Amino acid sequence: MVDYQRARTVSLKGHPSLSEKWLQERIVADTGLLGLGELVVKDVERRQPRAGRLDLLLSDPDTATRYEVELQLGPTDETHIIRTIEYWDLERRRYPQYDHVAVIVAEDITSRFLNVISLFNGFIPLVAIQLRALQIGDVLTLSATKVLDQVTLGAADDEDEAEQSTDRAYWEQKAAKGSLVLADRLLAVVRQVEPKMALKYNKNYIGLVRDGVADNFVQMRPRQQHVIAEFKIPRSDELTSRLEEQGVDALDYSTRWGRYRIRLTAADLDARHDLLLELVRTAHGTD
Repeated sequence: MVDYQRARTVSLKGHPSLSEKWLQERIVADTGLLGLGELVVKDVERRQPRAGRLDLLLSDPDTATRYEVELQLGPTDETHIIRTIEYWDLERRRYPQYDHVAVIVAEDITSRFLNVISLFNGFIPLVAIQLRALQIGDVLTLSATKVLDQVTLGAADDEDEAEQSTDRAYWEQKAAKGSLVLADRLLAVVRQVEPKMALKYNKNYIGLVRDGVADNFVQMRPRQQHVIAEFKIPRSDELTSRLEEQGVDALDYSTRWGRYRIRLTAADLDARHDLLLELVRTAHGTD
């Protein structure tokens, strides 16, 4: 027998002891609550020049992405979206080396408000999350639903045009020589599909180039002990399940760039050569 209890929605805005600060503390303790992945807390109540304070600044080190998060108890309102976009704009201007995503979190995101913010999506990377408190017996929990995800206009290959070129020495200092060897080994797998490919060193990632033309169907982000490999493949339940079944250390799928992100070590490159070759072929479009 399974013990079943019906959840009851609790209004945080109308609660006598819960507050926005309480909600903020819960997210700081567990950033995975928002459904954006396991993010790093960069700052709380971040002061903005002549513009108040940003509730939360979260970061994904693997993708060099920062999330400007604004919290709202109760339903969304006009000042909420203006404040969120303003803080996002200030942060992206101050730190252009990162990708930036504006995140609106509220207990209730109305259809009218959703229609309004949908107009910005594609031009401003914007995510709207409805976060509600649920009472189950004596336990209070939080449930997040992403009601609007970011949409990027234009081809993902355009990112390479704006990237600042670097060299191998830059990445050896930023990551480690050992992880550059992993990038070389993954390039060898790529060359089984496209023999003329070479590495192209950019500031935020290592891409691929053929005869002087970028073709980033596979990208790499070396770290100290591993490399993050990104394969430009549309998301599918079948492929996601296969990666899980084979024990691949898959990170969150990048909806912004349409890429599967996988953490690879030297042992992975030894044990999963055939799988990696298949991913390369699929990303290249030759499978």
